[in-house]
Amino acid sequence: MPIRRKAQDAGIFDPSELALLARIFERLKHESDAADRLEGLASRILANYMAGITDEEELLSLSRQPLGR
Repeated sequence: MPIRRKAQDAGIFDPSELALLARIFERLKHESDAADRLEGLASRILANYMAGITDEEELLSLSRQPLGR
């Protein structure tokens, strides 16, 4: 799963943080998504989380948008 690999590359997260990131990823991904889109999605979720967005619904909402917007 791209989100777990990205999370491991980014640093150390505790199990509850990984669970949150995985939930967001699962809610936003689509079965038909290409691998590069999934990588981008994982990157957006992690970037938003590492920027201090820890509320699940806010993280979900912001991660729907491209980075930098």
